[in-house]
Amino acid sequence: MTTPSEPAAVSWEATGQGVLRIILHRPPANALGVPLIEGLNQALDAASADAGVKVLVVESGVPGFFAAGADIRHMAAADGAAFAGYGDALRAVLGRFAGPERISIAAVEGLALGGGLELALACTVRVAGPQARFGLPEVKLGLIPGAGGTQRLPRLVGRGRALDIMLTGRQVGAEEAFAIGLVTRLAGHEAAGTEALALAGELSRLSRPAQQAVIRTVDASEQTSLPDGLAYEAEQVQGLFETGEAKEGLNAFLEKRPPDFA
Repeated sequence: MTTPSEPAAVSWEATGQGVLRIILHRPPANALGVPLIEGLNQALDAASADAGVKVLVVESGVPGFFAAGADIRHMAAADGAAFAGYGDALRAVLGRFAGPERISIAAVEGLALGGGLELALACTVRVAGPQARFGLPEVKLGLIPGAGGTQRLPRLVGRGRALDIMLTGRQVGAEEAFAIGLVTRLAGHEAAGTEALALAGELSRLSRPAQQAVIRTVDASEQTSLPDGLAYEAEQVQGLFETGEAKEGLNAFLEKRPPDFA
């Protein structure tokens, strides 16, 4: 008699519009343990192997949860070396989502806490349903966010708001998250995935080199002086004109037709 294999913690599918849909399903709460980390890396490998994939959408297949945080059981049983290895692995996969290679969209329904919120923060944009709730409650465990939360959250919402969220460990509702800039778009009831896919389809039709340059230059604005940032912006736009897809975009505009971007 064959023992059924455990379902994969992450699945993915191409939508046919240059979009790869990544679904988390590790009940009961999508804890970001080793199975999810490995599954996310495999999904990203699949995206990298397909030149047609421009946009990623990350969503949950577990009702009530986007991802409820790191794997606390795994951390509690770990020694110092194992804890460091787990943190390195989680930071590495989130860093892949945060890179400028492609746009990523987190479609959040339910709870996005701890590492789950850090996954959403690593994505380029976040779409949330009205029941979504966000938080970084690590102080309640005697820890701090360790997969980018202390760095990415202040860049989105400002130092004061980020400190309020992290020092209290409180949960932030969807409306507040949208008001402070944590969430990019609000969707209707149970419609975050649908709206994220629609946004992904829209983004996939635009120039990928231009989008990558937007991400690079905006990220640079957080790390450079204004004069250096302006110089970098000028360098990027010149490169797009000379070697990117600007010629196609400009000609399409003059010819009153949709551009044919790669």
